[in-house]
Amino acid sequence: MGSTSSERPAGTRDRDIEGRARNARPRDGLGRPLPYGADGVERQPEGVVRTPEQTVAEAQALLDAGKPFHAHEVLEDAWKSGPEEERALWRGLAQLAVGLTHAARGNVTGGARLLRRGAGAVEEWASQAGRGQPYGMDLAGLAEWARGLAGDVERAAASVDARARAPRLCR
Repeated sequence: MGSTSSERPAGTRDRDIEGRARNARPRDGLGRPLPYGADGVERQPEGVVRTPEQTVAEAQALLDAGKPFHAHEVLEDAWKSGPEEERALWRGLAQLAVGLTHAARGNVTGGARLLRRGAGAVEEWASQAGRGQPYGMDLAGLAEWARGLAGDVERAAASVDARARAPRLCR
């Protein structure tokens, strides 16, 4: 990623080795793009197939490090590569992580909305699947955390510390 925007031909897009469009700009800990050539945090590789247990452990480590955007990317991989019957679960968990991302960036409305959407999604999945604690995760507890954080964000109308407000995926 050592190129700068002035080194890139106008109108070209970053591409991965398969030729798919991928933004190669470095990102900060909350996933915000930085200028080409800037120092950013290590990005999560996209399209990695992990076991559910690996996904939960890796996402938790990123949340604990204050990197919910990066945790979202790990959860998104599970959503896209996992079994069809679990996709709504992983999508809801990814929404929780990106909701925390927006809340940490100071996007009060978007953060609260995504936290509530993710809470509803994981509760709906748990109800339909009859599994409230898949892979050791406490979905009811996560939904409660998300709704509580959404309310706190709206009341304070300010950004939150992603590391301090990160959820525990498993109890």
